[in-house]
Amino acid sequence: MSPPFRTAFVYLIVAALWIWFSDQALNALVSGQTELTFLQSLKGWLFVLTTALVLYWMIGRDLRRLEALNRMLRNGHEQSLRVLVSAMDIRHKETGDHSERVMRMAVGLAKLVGVRGKPLHDLTFGALLHDIGKLALPDAILIKPGKLEGHEMEQMRQHPQIGYDLLQQVDFLRAAGDIPYGHHERWDGGGYPQGLRGEAIPLAARIFSVVDVWDALITVRVYKPAWPEMEVLDYLREVAGSQLDPELVALFLENYDELKALGRPVEVS
Repeated sequence: MSPPFRTAFVYLIVAALWIWFSDQALNALVSGQTELTFLQSLKGWLFVLTTALVLYWMIGRDLRRLEALNRMLRNGHEQSLRVLVSAMDIRHKETGDHSERVMRMAVGLAKLVGVRGKPLHDLTFGALLHDIGKLALPDAILIKPGKLEGHEMEQMRQHPQIGYDLLQQVDFLRAAGDIPYGHHERWDGGGYPQGLRGEAIPLAARIFSVVDVWDALITVRVYKPAWPEMEVLDYLREVAGSQLDPELVALFLENYDELKALGRPVEVS
């Protein structure tokens, strides 16, 4: 029996029993018409109040059950995505929990900006899946140890569009496409794939770009060694206002120790 039908059925039974028993009681106890009319009105209002309370309780119970089921479904989705992302990181030969690390740091920076609720939820998934479009790239390009040739770079630059298109095929991920699509845009308009400039770049993508550039430089990649930490921070200051949103870079640097701590591996007890 579905929750709406069960609620309506119980309401119908309670209403019928109340009307029958209360009518019998009033007819047996009251003989005057005026008094009977008054008590019938009072009985009606009492019935409305009682059934409203019962409906409130029943609907609230069903909503709590639905919310619990939704949480289970969301957790299942997230666990599935984390497995996919772990496989992606292994294939990309990224360092450690790259996608999880940049996701945690991007969420931390987003909270400092004031992002809350569904936009933060979408940003979380977008950050986790920021490079999902690279699944379509061949290993010869994806993990090439040296510099990419022109045609290889052209192919590499297709991954934001591919990632965005993939997410648009999944209902609960459609709103998470800003980061996969926009994290290679530049503040000065020189990025790809759309060549967006300044605040025309979605906020989620601008937030993530700061973290992603930091992570790309400070970790070992197949095509480069890790940079010294101070050089990475100097580079962020240098590209603030050209490659990256200057206000977000300043906020990142002001809260650097806190955000860096978020990037450390989560210990499982």
